[in-house]
Amino acid sequence: MSLTTSPQAQTLNDTILQHNPSIFSLLSHKGQHAYFPKEGIVAQSAQAKNKKYNATIGVALDDNNQPLFLSAIQEKILLPPKDIYLYAPSYGIPLLRQEWKKHIYHQNPSLINNQLPSTQPSTLISEPIVANGLTHALQIIGQLFISKDDHIILPDLFWGNYKLIFEHANHAKLTTFPLFTDNTFNLLGLSQTLNQQSPQKEQTKKKIILLNFPNNPTGYTPTVNEAKEIVHILTKHAQTGNHLLVICDDAYFGFFYEPETYKESLFSLLANAHPNILAIKIDGASKELYSWGLRVAFITYGSKNISSETITALEEKTAGALRGSISNASQLSQTLVLNALINKNTQVDQHHHLSLLQSRYRTIKTILNNPKYTSYFTPLPCNSGYFLCLKPTNGTAEQIRQILLEKYDTGVIAQNNLIRIAFSSLKEQDIPQVIDNIANACQEIK
Repeated sequence: MSLTTSPQAQTLNDTILQHNPSIFSLLSHKGQHAYFPKEGIVAQSAQAKNKKYNATIGVALDDNNQPLFLSAIQEKILLPPKDIYLYAPSYGIPLLRQEWKKHIYHQNPSLINNQLPSTQPSTLISEPIVANGLTHALQIIGQLFISKDDHIILPDLFWGNYKLIFEHANHAKLTTFPLFTDNTFNLLGLSQTLNQQSPQKEQTKKKIILLNFPNNPTGYTPTVNEAKEIVHILTKHAQTGNHLLVICDDAYFGFFYEPETYKESLFSLLANAHPNILAIKIDGASKELYSWGLRVAFITYGSKNISSETITALEEKTAGALRGSISNASQLSQTLVLNALINKNTQVDQHHHLSLLQSRYRTIKTILNNPKYTSYFTPLPCNSGYFLCLKPTNGTAEQIRQILLEKYDTGVIAQNNLIRIAFSSLKEQDIPQVIDNIANACQEIK
């Protein structure tokens, strides 16, 4: 079956078809055409890497084979020039990829079989591919797996950038269900939406689900029981012959504040749930390592009974899509993230910062429990993340936002007629005044 004019792409397609045909069915037309070039400049440069005379790579070196640089830049950075200025591989720095994979296993113990030695993972996942931030990682997934008029199922409260990435860039359709029912995750809404057939593609077996926890904008993560039930619903759907692509947007992973919250990624359960489910974990250093501006994110694949050959093929296609968009992520940023991962002080810093955010979370939750605010707004469920949302009783969130800007020197986000508060960026002592300002603005509307 000829799917592409590129022999390299055809080889990758044949490999996936042979070992995991349900995964192949999830690829978009662009995804079927994707491959990482093993010929041309990249391959020829690699072959000449250790030669005495190397005139292949397009960088400028001094007479000691070190990168030329500007002193105005170098004087601000302690790293050696080779870790700053040279191109990184399109896949990402190899050691960084290895360390982030260890990081995933460490943060998600459900991926480990307790009957095996602790160093031997029981669930096979890919080596993470490095992207230029989570937005770029999602764009790459859109290119590889999402076709025009595909329906992406997700809760109705979602990050606004999904529209730009999936609707505008990939011409897909976002199909939503209410996130909450009775202040709990809407399991029935997820199940019913999965069972609805798209009128344009009544015969398709392909289903795309996008789950973002902790959720932006609400700061909600499913409880342990809800997480297991979500996976049960998706697995049951896969057992009927549907092929599911489940994208786990874990941008705010790790910011969990309540004991009943599921403290792993749903990826850890989905990666070994059913052969008809391909789980993709999108995560990165932005929030987990407090490195928002470094723009280092990762794309990781997992599926029950996935073959190592299919994993390699998916990695090659992903690296090819990355090569064709930005060539590679920043060498400097990747080096800094790698250094953070292997530095013993990182866990100490993370513990301190998480405690700080958790204290702010506790403070804002306590304040919002005061009955004096009930006539002005209703807090939505929140147990994690950076944000909390209020539903105003009267007026619109945008009206309230404008009053806050004009009269109370306060900025919030108005979205879906909700007021989103980033308690992550507020001083704890300022939180009571911010809530009072919102209440006063609501009073003016009332």
